[in-house]
Amino acid sequence: MAMLGHEGERDPVDTRLALKLYEEYKTFFKNAERTRRWNVFDDIPWDKIRKDVPEELALVVETFCAVEAYLPDYVSGGLALVRPYMGSLWFQTNWGYEESKHALSLQEFLLQSGARTDEQMVDLQNKLWAGQRWTPLFQTGRQMTIYGAIQEQATFVFYVRQRERAKELGHETLATIFDFIARDEVAHAHFYEGVVKVLLEQDREGTLRDIATVTRDFKMPAYDLVPDYDERVLVMRELAGMDRDMFFQKVYFPVLKAIGIGRNDVVQAMARQRREAQPSAE
Repeated sequence: MAMLGHEGERDPVDTRLALKLYEEYKTFFKNAERTRRWNVFDDIPWDKIRKDVPEELALVVETFCAVEAYLPDYVSGGLALVRPYMGSLWFQTNWGYEESKHALSLQEFLLQSGARTDEQMVDLQNKLWAGQRWTPLFQTGRQMTIYGAIQEQATFVFYVRQRERAKELGHETLATIFDFIARDEVAHAHFYEGVVKVLLEQDREGTLRDIATVTRDFKMPAYDLVPDYDERVLVMRELAGMDRDMFFQKVYFPVLKAIGIGRNDVVQAMARQRREAQPSAE
């Protein structure tokens, strides 16, 4: 989190911050145990799976699987940034567990429905791992936490809209999978939002500066690693009805509201960044 103020610079652990982040994690975990846990094999209606999956829908599921394939990189990269802070560290490990369930359920859907074969999934995995490793898009734990809040909210919106599409097509099994995953994603987003609020209390100006940085450079994960990513995303956006305006209305602005800042706060932070980047007059 804030322990990395600048790239490669590690600050001493802030005890007050560490305790607050641990409380955020305990709240997250307690709610997950009580209201949100689900079993890939027992809670999904596999007996109702259909064999007539439209290719456009199969492509969406396959793309989610491809993005999830980099889960080991996401987890290792995240752990390295938040290691001194127990709350964020344990959240990252729990996050990896939940995301692994997402990957397993989506892949099982493709295989059990006949939309993809075992050989096709292995071939996709080989293509993915033959390429580059995923590395964090931003250099500090605080920036990646802000990124996580936006990215998880965006993924939540995608899954909700894909769930409705699956329902329209009569694919109850896939709709159930999307529903379980969407619930996890929005819970992840809320955890990150809670942490960002704590970071704003600790260092408002620095956190706003990082929000401006993430806003300017935001991209979805593995965008440059998944084969034919641009074409895949076009299909997903068409099915989900997700365009730039919807991204701001359903994703970005709700995140800003949740963390307690307004658009003008980000605009002013961006303006300060531009002024700081200008060479000073002698």
